Amino acid sequence: MVIEITGLMSGTSLDGLDMCHVRFTLDESNQRWSYEILAAEDEPYSDELKHQLATAQNMTAEEYALLNSDYGLYLGTRVREFISRNRIKPDYIASHGHTIFHQPSRRFTTQIGSGAGIAAESGVDTICDFRTVDVALGGQGAPLVPVGDRNLFSEFSYCLNLGGFSNISFDNEDGSRGAYDISPVNYVLNHYTRTIGLDYDKDGEIARRGAVNETLLDKLNNLDFYHKTGPKSLGREWVEQSVIPLIDSFNLAMEDKLATFAEHVAIQISAHIKGGRVLLTGGGALNKYLVERMQARALQCEYHVPDKRTVNFKEALIFAFLGALWVANIPNCLRSVTGAKYDNIGGALYKSGLKR
Repeated sequence: MVIEITGLMSGTSLDGLDMCHVRFTLDESNQRWSYEILAAEDEPYSDELKHQLATAQNMTAEEYALLNSDYGLYLGTRVREFISRNRIKPDYIASHGHTIFHQPSRRFTTQIGSGAGIAAESGVDTICDFRTVDVALGGQGAPLVPVGDRNLFSEFSYCLNLGGFSNISFDNEDGSRGAYDISPVNYVLNHYTRTIGLDYDKDGEIARRGAVNETLLDKLNNLDFYHKTGPKSLGREWVEQSVIPLIDSFNLAMEDKLATFAEHVAIQISAHIKGGRVLLTGGGALNKYLVERMQARALQCEYHVPDKRTVNFKEALIFAFLGALWVANIPNCLRSVTGAKYDNIGGALYKSGLKR
């Protein structure tokens, strides 16, 4: 089986839209997958769109429905232009959308970006809405990346993504895949840099100038989430209710906020890694100061930062892979990861209506 899919990813850190076109090959003799990235680009969001996505949880029902439609049409237009520029021919588009609500304990999650709009504007059949079946089955609906880690990056002991949140995946002793969210990362760091007009702290240079506030660090490390066991995932709601108000209550200088939170991230991650090679991806992998603090807190492991394309586009690559699994009728959500009743195939198909 050979299939070409364009993956779309918009993360909670609001960096922009990642587009990654991938050719996947399944060797049916041993059920092993391989991949080749044929094209990858990112599309920064306008300030207006960033604001809409960041505040969508407070919109009226009509405003929310309109944004879902408009954002889907926007995604479809961007991917159509991406396809044209790179002269590629995807069999499908696989879109994550943008998470607005994620409350699996109440059995709902929403990622906006109408699949119908993507299919209509791009002219390509579109698979989206990957999380909701798992949540309906009692799972966390997250993280979804581990199924890709197991199939595409099996040479690493751990796969660690540093995006809006950090999440880790690894093989358990019984052969099942284990994975969960560890802590917020860029969702918090970028929240503060945006208050001084910066999208992010380049190389962690602002944090490097700061001093760690030990009292705040201790309070962060003792938040209830870090003491929970079993499948667990993080969402915007928890950060805005528990983390940001706590940091703000200390009235620290910007560099001290960033330094303290980077240290918090390093401590939380180090508690989950026993040793071996660790694949490090996501925007946080390019934060040199953060990675230095992580390495200092976990001398037992070797962090490996791959080529920049893999760092920046791994999640879009993985969502393209989730689409490939959907097409192959293979589960793309693992109960060992999410806690759902059983492995399941997440995703809904929107036909473009065009013969291709």
